[in-house]
Amino acid sequence: LPGLHVFALAFALEVSVGKTNTVMALNNSNVLLPCTFTTCIGFQDLVFTWYFNSTEMIYHGKIKNKASEPFLVGRNPRVEFVGSTTKKDNNISILLKNVDFSDAGKYTCHVRNPKEKNAQHNATIFLTVVQKMVEADNTVTLIIVGVVGGLIGLLILFMLIKRIVLFIIKKTQDGKKECLVSSSGNDNTENGLAGSKAEQKAPPK
Repeated sequence: LPGLHVFALAFALEVSVGKTNTVMALNNSNVLLPCTFTTCIGFQDLVFTWYFNSTEMIYHGKIKNKASEPFLVGRNPRVEFVGSTTKKDNNISILLKNVDFSDAGKYTCHVRNPKEKNAQHNATIFLTVVQKMVEADNTVTLIIVGVVGGLIGLLILFMLIKRIVLFIIKKTQDGKKECLVSSSGNDNTENGLAGSKAEQKAPPK
């Protein structure tokens, strides 16, 4: 059906910014805004645009085909294209230079592919700008790891002591058994000693 054909084509183009859509950057630093696109049937004269807060265009580029890199149509002076489309992942990432607090907000990577009946798709990144990176407080984690590690250590020590004690007890018991065997195994019949088997013989008739 024609309707299903158009529906399938509309979902052939996909745009992605990776596993997470949040990025944090230091004030006055450069930050990478990642974006890649995929298409099932290839592309021709593909157009991609980066927007800040949905309205402000900060980068606009076109790609003739898979064998060519994008050419610039327009951009913000602080934005640099750092991707590549002749490679497998169709990377259309940009680098935002010297970010400040006013750059915090929503960045949208928008792609339109004329070869797919002008199918369009986009993905969004949220940028946060901070004065300094704050290290996560791992005190509670360290305490938990320390306690668990200590308990495991005590358990191992207890098991080791138990094995040593059991080994000593076994050796002591083995020593006693050897003494009992040697004392009860004396055969005094030949010596004619008291309590020997010789005294237990019946007198001859």
